[in-house]
Amino acid sequence: LRQGVQVIVGTPGRLNDLIDRNVLRLSDVSVAVLDEADEMLNMGFREAIETILATTPEEKVTWLFSATMPKEVAKIAERFMLNPLRISAGGENKTASNIEHVYYEVQARDRYAAIRRIIDVTPNFYGIIFCRTRSETQEIADRLISDGYQADSLHGDLSQAQRDYVMKRYRSRTLQLLVATDVAARGIDVDDITHVLHYSLPDELEVYTHRSGRTARAGKSGISAIFVSSREKRKIRDLERIVGQ
Repeated sequence: LRQGVQVIVGTPGRLNDLIDRNVLRLSDVSVAVLDEADEMLNMGFREAIETILATTPEEKVTWLFSATMPKEVAKIAERFMLNPLRISAGGENKTASNIEHVYYEVQARDRYAAIRRIIDVTPNFYGIIFCRTRSETQEIADRLISDGYQADSLHGDLSQAQRDYVMKRYRSRTLQLLVATDVAARGIDVDDITHVLHYSLPDELEVYTHRSGRTARAGKSGISAIFVSSREKRKIRDLERIVGQ
């Protein structure tokens, strides 16, 4: 950094630390890119992101990349971008037509048993289970492993080497199940996934379309299954409007 570089890639926390120590100066930046904008805001990085962008020149070009467009991302765009151009790749908030969407109404204490039942009755099951938190992800993965399933977890507490090892096993089908958080699952591109199971729904329902899109790739069909309590059933109606099915 002291010698001068053309491109800097960093996490919000590390960039702020370098700015505070006067190691990183962004006064000459011409392009600022915020990747996975929605997930970084969901993780609580809004203040850090605003601090970084505020130290860059007003006349810079700003690009935001986001799988969904929640209000928080729109607010960042409104504050730091002048007459922004919005480009959408594919049908916005629409899921593939070859995905079957189903939901199971179960009590919270029976959710794990319900997921096991789905796995057990499905020949050649090869899927991803989405959880909301890292701790929940690890807990479900540990229970599946102890119950004899070929499963592993994918979340933010893993090192890059651990993540690569898990993904290598999953792609080779040594693993039957991947239990993941939304952030950790970004960038997963694996064909032939038969099921996406939602152990818990995301806070932003638009993220559901991103999750379910992990299945039914390359012309294949797939199933996206949600496990909800009676109190969460109203969210199903909201999802039906979002996915248009």
